Amino acid sequence: MSLLIKNCKLRNKEGLWDLYCEDKTISKIGQGLDLAADTSIDVEGSLLVPALIDPHIHLDKVNILDSVRKNVSGTLTEAIEIIWDRKRQYTDEDVIERAGLVVESAIKNGTLAIRTHVDIDTVGGLKPLKGVLALREKYKDVMTMQLVAFPQEGIIKDPGCDKLMDEAMQMGCDIVGGMPANENTPDDSLAHVKFCFDLAEKYDADIDMHVDETDDPFYRTLEMVADETIKRGWEGRVTCGHTCALAAYDDHYAAYVIEKVARAGIHMITNPVTNLMLQGRNDKQPIRRGITRVKELLEAGVNVSFGQDCVNDTFYPLGSADMLQVANVTIHAAQMSLPPELEKVFDMITYDAAKIMKLDNYGLEEGCAANLVVIDAQNIREAMAQAPNRPYVIKDGEIIVKNVRTTEFNF
Repeated sequence: MSLLIKNCKLRNKEGLWDLYCEDKTISKIGQGLDLAADTSIDVEGSLLVPALIDPHIHLDKVNILDSVRKNVSGTLTEAIEIIWDRKRQYTDEDVIERAGLVVESAIKNGTLAIRTHVDIDTVGGLKPLKGVLALREKYKDVMTMQLVAFPQEGIIKDPGCDKLMDEAMQMGCDIVGGMPANENTPDDSLAHVKFCFDLAEKYDADIDMHVDETDDPFYRTLEMVADETIKRGWEGRVTCGHTCALAAYDDHYAAYVIEKVARAGIHMITNPVTNLMLQGRNDKQPIRRGITRVKELLEAGVNVSFGQDCVNDTFYPLGSADMLQVANVTIHAAQMSLPPELEKVFDMITYDAAKIMKLDNYGLEEGCAANLVVIDAQNIREAMAQAPNRPYVIKDGEIIVKNVRTTEFNF
C-alpha cells in the first residue's frame, strides 16, 4: 500500500509539503512530489503531525460514573473507595464495552498509543486485567497499548497483592506500577518501592508509579523512588506520575529532590485535568493548583509528559480522550503560554511521550513509522487552542479514520 499526502503544513517548516508513505513507513518528504500512489489526499494546508500519545490513563475504570454512588467529598480517597463494589463486578465484556468507547474516541482524535494503568488488588483480583487484556487484543491492529500492573490499594497494607502483581506480569502486563504513598507508614512505603523494583528486575520491566498524589508535603516517596532507581541502575526506565506533593514542598527540598530525579533519569507525568479537580479541595484562598512543578522539572532537564488519566469515573466526571483538550488545560495549569513553552507542551504528547513508551521509529521524518494525524489548524498553537477537526488519522500508512465536521450559519 502507498499513500501520498499533499499540501501539508509541517512544524518548523515554511510552505506546504507532501509526504509519501509505503510499506507502513514515511519514505519521502518534499515539495511538489509527483509520485504514483494507491491513495492520494490533498489536505489543503492543514497541519500534519505524528500520531498523538496518551502515556497515562486508567481504561479499566472509565465510564463507570453513572453506575456507582456519587463522590460526595470529591476527594481521591472517596473516589477509590466507591469503586470497590463496582470492581468486583467487572467482566471482560463490561470492560471492553466501557473502555472500547474511550479507545475509539482516542483513535478518532488522533491518539494511536496509550499506556494504561490497571488495578491489581485483592478487591477485584485480576478481573480488571483480564478485561483490559481482551481490550488490547481487540484493538491491537490500530492502537499500541502498554499495560501497567497498578496496586491501587497498596501492597503492604493489601496482603496478597504481591502475589497478584507477580501473576499480572506473567499474564501480560508490560510495566510494573506502584503507589507507595498509599501505605500506612514511611517504612511500608519504602518496602513497597523495593518490592516494585524487585519485581521489575525479575521481569526486566520498566516501572511506572503513581507517586505522592496528594497536596500534603508530609509524603516524600518521590525521593525514595529516585534513590532506588539509582541504586538498582534503573536510570531511564522509571516513570513517576502525578507527584502533586512536589508542588507542596518548600523550594529548598523541592530543588533537592528534582536534582535526584534528573540524575536518576526519571520520566515525569503530570495529570492536570484530574489533579486540578481532586487536590486542594479543602483549601481556602489561595487554592493550590494540584499539579507538579512542571517548569522546574523541565529546567532541570527532566522529560515531562501528561495524560488524560480519567474519563467519566469517580475521580473525574469529564474527559473525551482528546489529548489536544488535555494540552489546553496543561497550558493553563502550568502557565506554559510563551511560544517556546507552547511548542514544549505539544512535544509532551508526541516526542516526549514517545520517549516514555519507547516507541520505535516514532516521528515525522523519512524512515519513521507512518502513524500520523491531520489537524484542521495552521500550527500547534491553533490546534491546542481549538481542538479542531482531525480529518484523517493514519495508521501504518493507511487511513483508518475520516472525520467530517461541518457548520452551517443561518443568519
